[in-house]
Formats: sequence, C-alpha cells, structure tokens
Amino acid sequence: MFEGHRIVQAERRNMISYITVGTDDITCAKRFYSAFMLALGYELEEGPEGLSYALPVEPGQSPILPEFYVKPTFDGRPASAGNGSMTAFEARNQNQVRDLHAAAVAAGGSDEGQPGFRANYGPDFYVGYLRDPQGNKIALFSSNPKEPGRGD
Repeated sequence: MFEGHRIVQAERRNMISYITVGTDDITCAKRFYSAFMLALGYELEEGPEGLSYALPVEPGQSPILPEFYVKPTFDGRPASAGNGSMTAFEARNQNQVRDLHAAAVAAGGSDEGQPGFRANYGPDFYVGYLRDPQGNKIALFSSNPKEPGRGD
C-alpha cells in the first residue's frame, strides 16, 4: 500500500524473488557464471532444469533473495538476451570487480565495458560490464565508500 511517497507493508518482503536467464548451452553457462558467482558467495545447485545459484543459509532460515537461475527456455525455442535488460552483482571491492570481470571473460564471456568509474554514476560506483555466452548483460560493481572514488 502506498502512503505518500513511502511504501507501507504489513510484513517485510523482498521485491525480487529470483532472476532467470535462458541458455542454449548449460555447460558454457556454468563455466561463465561459476567463474564469479561462487567467489561472491553463491552456491550452485545443478539439476535437470538447469543451474540455480543461491546464497547459503542456515537450516530453517528463509532463503536470501533474489536467487539466480540459468535454464534452457521453457518453450524450446532458442534463448535470446533482452535488449536493455541487465543483472548486476555486488562485489566486495574494486579489486574483486576487476578479478571477477577477468575471470568471467576467461570463462567464455565477452567484455562489454572494462571495470572503472563512469561519468554518469556516483563517485563511488565502480563497475565492469560483461555479456554471458548467450548474450545476457551482466554488471559487476562495488560502491564501497572506503575506497578511492572517481574524484580522488
């Protein structure tokens, strides 16, 4: 329910539960996503439906959302990347952004923008862009205010 410019909720919920991207090659997708998702603390569960990446939780605790899935398309047609869609993952720091960007490119991704600061974003927003082997756009970023910013 909206109250002025605030959203009032009876209970706290995450707005996004999961993100799914399609793939035509699970092996290629696993190599690419595991190159950085595991380093970000996600665990991989692989099944007949595809790949599921989730942050670990203690038994009995609710999942940490959103989860990230990589799956063949439901309708069996070729997977395609959405124009203008992108999924961003937060790294601990700028060095991790650089390391994971390089690892993902080495694992079959393509560079869509080397890690660095961008003039259109805040002074602490450090980001690198990639395309997965299927063409989905991925961002790896850090906005750690304890690190040097764009103007430093």
